[in-house]
Amino acid sequence: MPADRKQQLMGSQAHRTTFPVSVVMERRPIHDNQWATESWQAIGVTVGSAYQGQHENPVPLVENDSVTQILWHGLLVELFADEAESYYHNLMVPSPGCYVIVRPAADGTPQPILVTLSFDAAQAYQEGDETVHSVTLPPELYRAAEAFVLEPYVPEKRKKRKLDTWN
Repeated sequence: MPADRKQQLMGSQAHRTTFPVSVVMERRPIHDNQWATESWQAIGVTVGSAYQGQHENPVPLVENDSVTQILWHGLLVELFADEAESYYHNLMVPSPGCYVIVRPAADGTPQPILVTLSFDAAQAYQEGDETVHSVTLPPELYRAAEAFVLEPYVPEKRKKRKLDTWN
């Protein structure tokens, strides 16, 4: 595809590597459980910079007896060349994901600290006992990751290894 056509399709995001994002966290009460009274889950990531730089002031979206939703903002998704293979594999699965790493805030509420498109990075955080949530990859980030991967990354063709004869 010609570069000018790719630029036209991708808009101004074709060569960006940093994207401001916000994360929606949802709390639901748990009934009839002696160990937990509530459950938290990241339910979505939005792309945009309306609240950039205001990470410490989450915005309540919904608050009632059955659900609470909070928008955490001021986060960035960064794309790194050495993670291109992980982005490629993420884009090739039936449901590409965005991975949200959370830690407890001062009041115990789970606070997103990092959003990544790299399954490898998410796995490393999870192995380090961090809490990782997977949400659907927003279309804007999908297109940006696709453009980013198409530039430097060429997937390696898998090779069958030769079997040694045992005779």
